[in-house]
Amino acid sequence: MSFKLDNLTVRHLAGGTAPVLHGLDLNVEQGEQLALIGPSGAGKTTLLSTLACAHRPAAGSFTVFGEDPWALSHAARHALRARLFLAPQTPPLPPRQRVVTAVLAARLPHWSVWKALASLFRPADPDAAHDALVRFGLGDKLYARVDRLSGGERQRCSLARLLLSTADAFLVDEPISALDPALARLTLATLQAEAAARNATLVCSLHQVEMARAHFDRLVGLRDGRIVFDLPRARVTDAMIAALYENETVLPHVHPPHEPPERIAVGACF
Repeated sequence: MSFKLDNLTVRHLAGGTAPVLHGLDLNVEQGEQLALIGPSGAGKTTLLSTLACAHRPAAGSFTVFGEDPWALSHAARHALRARLFLAPQTPPLPPRQRVVTAVLAARLPHWSVWKALASLFRPADPDAAHDALVRFGLGDKLYARVDRLSGGERQRCSLARLLLSTADAFLVDEPISALDPALARLTLATLQAEAAARNATLVCSLHQVEMARAHFDRLVGLRDGRIVFDLPRARVTDAMIAALYENETVLPHVHPPHEPPERIAVGACF
């Protein structure tokens, strides 16, 4: 299993006592692909950061690949994080850096200091970087400067790094927020194909609900830091989606009458 959360509570890193995530229960099998949906401020980004071992939970239990990351030594936790690729919505790419260098940064954990420094002047594997960029429609940007890219191109440049990583889980935050529909479909298809090819887990937050419903078999709806539903897409109705995004204090009942609340079973087949 990639991730297991039991009654997990997470607070803001900046301080304060109010939780951002409240009592989450979530199991994600290795190789699963799921979409996180919900209104702004629901906790999607915090959940992705928590899965990436960037946020330490305040309560509950959390395991990644069967390990409690916060019970490990610093070195062991660093090694565990190397198996995770977190792609933020706004990628922190140095503006004066060339795209080829930015993409090849995915190889840095496996390079010596000298090889990393040499690659700044003579890219170590430009063909691999080019191939990754081509899959996101950016083959002509290999030697462009990052600050000459549009917002959507920067997003895809960051995702090209994912293809050169050795990660076993991809945690992707709003990867299509700056893309037109055609590029959005290409981007999601590329991410999903790569995850399937290496049996990597893919957890992707999306504001575009219809894209989530079209591309992902499992949908997890978050609101106010709580999981409202965790269901196969066939069971997620329009009414449930509407209620998820409404400004209501009472969240919708998402299960049929007389049926107990359901979480996706481990290894469930949709």
